[in-house]
Amino acid sequence: MTSYSCCLILLLFTWSTAAYGPNQRAQKKGDIILGGLFPIHFGVAAKDQDLKSRPESVECIRYNFRGFRWLQAMIFAIEEINSSPTLLPNMTLGYRIFDTCNTVSKALEATLSFVAQNKIDSLNLDEFCNCSEHIPSTIAVVGATGSGISTAVANLLGLFYIPQVSYASSSRLLSNKNQFKSFLRTIPNDEHQATAMADIIEYFRWNWVGTIAADDDYGRPGIEKFREEAEERDICIDFSELISQYSDEEEIQQVVEVIQNSTARVIVVFSSGPDLEPLIKEIVRRNITGKIWLASEAWASSSLIAMPEFFRVIGSTIGFALKAGQIPGFREFLQKVHPKSTNNGFAKEFWEETFNCYLPDGSKNSPASTSFHKGHEEGLGAGNGTSAFRPPCTGDENITSVETPYMDYTHLRISYNVYLAVYSIAHALQDIYTCTPGKGLFTNGSCADIKKVEAWQVLKHLRHLNFTNNMGEQVDFDEFGDLVGNYSIINWHLSPEDGSVVFEEVGHYNVYAKKGERLFINENKILWGGLSKEPLTILCVSVLQVPFSNCSRDCLPGTRKGIIEGEPTCCFECVDCPDGEYSDETDASACDKCPEDYWSNENHTSCIPKQIEFLAWTEPFGIALTLFAVLGIFLTSFVLGVFTKFRNTPIVKATNRELSYLLLFSLLCCFSSSLFFIGEPQNWTCRLRQPAFGISFVLCISCILVKTNRVLLVFEAKIPTSLHRKWWGLNLQFLLVFLCTFVQIVICVIWLYTAPPSSYRNHELEDEIIFITCHEGSLMALGFLIGYTCLLAAICFFFAFKSRKLPENFNEAKFITFSMLIFFIVWISFIPAYASTYGKFVSAVEVIAILAASFGLLACIFFNKVYIILFKPSRNTIEEVRCSTAAHAFKVAARATLRRSNVSRKRSNSLGGSTGSTPSSSISSKSNHEDPFPLPACAERQRQQQRGCKQKVSFGSGTVTLSLSFEEPQKNAMANRNAKRRNSLEAQNSDDSLMRHRALLPLQINEPLGAEPGFQAASSPETSSQESVVGDNKEEGPSPEAEPSLPSVNSRNFIGTGGGSVTENTVHS
Repeated sequence: MTSYSCCLILLLFTWSTAAYGPNQRAQKKGDIILGGLFPIHFGVAAKDQDLKSRPESVECIRYNFRGFRWLQAMIFAIEEINSSPTLLPNMTLGYRIFDTCNTVSKALEATLSFVAQNKIDSLNLDEFCNCSEHIPSTIAVVGATGSGISTAVANLLGLFYIPQVSYASSSRLLSNKNQFKSFLRTIPNDEHQATAMADIIEYFRWNWVGTIAADDDYGRPGIEKFREEAEERDICIDFSELISQYSDEEEIQQVVEVIQNSTARVIVVFSSGPDLEPLIKEIVRRNITGKIWLASEAWASSSLIAMPEFFRVIGSTIGFALKAGQIPGFREFLQKVHPKSTNNGFAKEFWEETFNCYLPDGSKNSPASTSFHKGHEEGLGAGNGTSAFRPPCTGDENITSVETPYMDYTHLRISYNVYLAVYSIAHALQDIYTCTPGKGLFTNGSCADIKKVEAWQVLKHLRHLNFTNNMGEQVDFDEFGDLVGNYSIINWHLSPEDGSVVFEEVGHYNVYAKKGERLFINENKILWGGLSKEPLTILCVSVLQVPFSNCSRDCLPGTRKGIIEGEPTCCFECVDCPDGEYSDETDASACDKCPEDYWSNENHTSCIPKQIEFLAWTEPFGIALTLFAVLGIFLTSFVLGVFTKFRNTPIVKATNRELSYLLLFSLLCCFSSSLFFIGEPQNWTCRLRQPAFGISFVLCISCILVKTNRVLLVFEAKIPTSLHRKWWGLNLQFLLVFLCTFVQIVICVIWLYTAPPSSYRNHELEDEIIFITCHEGSLMALGFLIGYTCLLAAICFFFAFKSRKLPENFNEAKFITFSMLIFFIVWISFIPAYASTYGKFVSAVEVIAILAASFGLLACIFFNKVYIILFKPSRNTIEEVRCSTAAHAFKVAARATLRRSNVSRKRSNSLGGSTGSTPSSSISSKSNHEDPFPLPACAERQRQQQRGCKQKVSFGSGTVTLSLSFEEPQKNAMANRNAKRRNSLEAQNSDDSLMRHRALLPLQINEPLGAEPGFQAASSPETSSQESVVGDNKEEGPSPEAEPSLPSVNSRNFIGTGGGSVTENTVHS
């Protein structure tokens, strides 16, 4: 069994090495062998394997100058290490390097040679096999390039724990240590690159892109990670396509159609140069321009794509490149290459491809053979199927005379990664070489034997590697076998000197920085289109403009993005922010709400303070109300001044002077309380204005109620006694006013204690306005306050209406009734107006109601009196006052007499059967000038000297004009005595109903009961009965306001139309 296994492995090894002849490898012997995998060619020739004969290995085509430079970097590093006195002294590193031809199959062929030799060594078959030349095992492999190739190689090497250090495979799948146990790399993970791509798109505010990825383990994971990052940044992907260098023409045409029809200008490509080349060629053929290519590091500096003939299509490329390193002496080493090198079998083909010639000593590279497959990416006379025979090479050509990617050592990126990979393996071997027993990484701290070191031991030390490279940077692999590195951001420019494509560094990406601070781009260095910046002329000034690649145009500040149904989130419509919200940035996803005291401006780009509204002193409405309130205060003060000045006149005395003063004071308070409703509401004004208004009006209504009720009760009393005068004295009147007002004060105190009003900023009534109002605290309390005021007004209205027929001089019942009507109309209208208004108009409505009610009371009660006092002084006399009282007494007496006459007539008719005429419905009076008995001349002169008045009295259905004349008391003393004797008999039949009028006049003028007028009336001609009212001239004590005694009144006769006569008797003082 052991022999069988040995033969099988030897056959595999023989087959694998047969495929790689001496000219297809670079090999050097040493104590320790390192393997290498490099893409010396870009691909293999397509060949139909019909299996009619033994399959042959496919031919590699299209020479890769950069791949050969990478190979040279590995050889340079190994030779530098071998010549180092400190690193691995007394030890020599050898190498075996194979060409992968950028394909998995060729890479696996090379890997089998590494695995087979290691397997032979592990089987220890020296005693069974006679091996003349022992080849040491490959303890580590540097490579491969593409992530797809490295994935296949890593799966195979991982079976034998052979460490693989890649210099260009960046797929994030390779970080899976469960699957790829022995894989490490000196290039950053693609996860950072995909994040950096998304950051660049976000930086330029693009959100509508297309993606293209190689259909391998490099492109698919990379573009998947990019989609994840793009989704987090609200970047939408218009299309996503997969490509390969082996795709047929139809598939390439389909992808190009998608690109051509897409509205996305930015295309993100995760691919290698060889995979992308067929697509770019077709795009160039169709001349699809105006696209911006975002390149991954695998093709961002690829010589296959960065060609001048492709530049008009991909000149706007922005790509990622690895951080460039420095390799001292590498330039000179590259120049020393020679086709006759014994250790490098790829040097001969390199020389032929560089100088487009052939070396005659090699049959394989004869002109006939090179015409089939030779070609290189720079187009320097590459041999292909149509090329002519090449001239022979001399071997003495100057390598520096030809410009190829091989000599482009200005930015050593991948080359430096190769250099670093070799040094990583060397430092791992150095750790083994210098290991101290007991401090090793293996069981019990043991160390590996450097002379018999195995691959898995080197892998163990690589995982714990930590050293400083030649640039002073710390190198250590993380738990996933990765090195964290930074990226340079490059932009493709067209050189004005030779027309070649140059890579201008325009920024960098630092993966160690905090999120949001990793990306830096110098936009001034970027050439959109590769030739010049896109100009945008604004106000005749040319400025730089970043190309637009969005599904929808940017939403300006003041708008937000609105989703369109059925479209990606990046395709949106711009919707204006609603009122109260704003957006101050472009492409806002949502509008922000303004703070509570702010509102959005007209454009919804910012928030401005809300307008604050209240019934201000300075606004026209507030000024008008203030003027009316001041006018009311002035008029009330004027009336109070008039009443004070004329306080001893009959009109003022007849209105209950003290209560009138208090009434005017309450009206002053009413007008003044309206001013508390104007101006910015404060807590103290809110708590003061309603109580001030309520107490002022209750005080006013209480004064009117007491005045009206006092006189009404006196008039309805039959005989005003001293008890009446005492009960209705001045002190008691003030006490009643105080009690009525005290109830309102109690209501206000309870209100202010339980639920005090306060200033309130109302944001809910109108969006753009803050109404500063008073929160009343308790609407029930406000209702009680107004309700109690209206209750007193209703009682006052009742008494005023009941006493509307009393003499006008007493309480002006008609005017009080009218004022109460105005009061009720105002406050009944106030309730719906108060409930339907808001904001400052609530205060305005209440001010209007207060002013209207106050003006109504002032005008109705006092303006008539002021008019008489100022403009009709003749009516402000004691005679006018008493004349009015006498007329009222006469009216009452006449009505009583007529009622008695009608009763007597009806009784006589029923007893005697006689008929008589009844008085007509109207009584017309004769003037006192129609005296049928003329007086003597002296009497006439005396009559003219007398003062008199006329009163028109209506009663029943008739009207009587009453003429009264007054004489001085001393001139009529005799007439008074004669009249008393003449009427003494008639006084016995006087009607009791007339006795109540005896005290009318004295009470009205605040006098004690004095002289009492008498009246005589004849009920009918048939009865000829007379009734008179005779008064005693008794005094019941002095009055605080003593008045002169009443003058006498001459008797006159009046004839009614019904035949009855009414006689007015003389009234004595």
